[in-house]
Amino acid sequence: MDRLQFEVPVRIAPGSGLPVEEIYSVEQALDFLQDWPALRQGPVYQKAFNACFGATVDVVKTEDACRAFMAFCRVTGLMASDMMAPRKRGGEARPLQA
Repeated sequence: MDRLQFEVPVRIAPGSGLPVEEIYSVEQALDFLQDWPALRQGPVYQKAFNACFGATVDVVKTEDACRAFMAFCRVTGLMASDMMAPRKRGGEARPLQA
């Protein structure tokens, strides 16, 4: 498995009537974040962007970048309702709490 691939893809629903998209890696998350409107880039966006960028240069763990991107998606309302949280070591994946 690629070191920048997420353990569980992040499922986002970009808008009403649009299909759910899956983000599989740090690179895909960065592409998504780079297209985010500048006027909507707040502190949660910046944390997600910094974490994903940090993962590309081995400063941040991929798991932490994924969690930061998921937090951004939750805060912005993009998270798909059927998104599962990554399992903790030794545990199982579970539905995210809304």
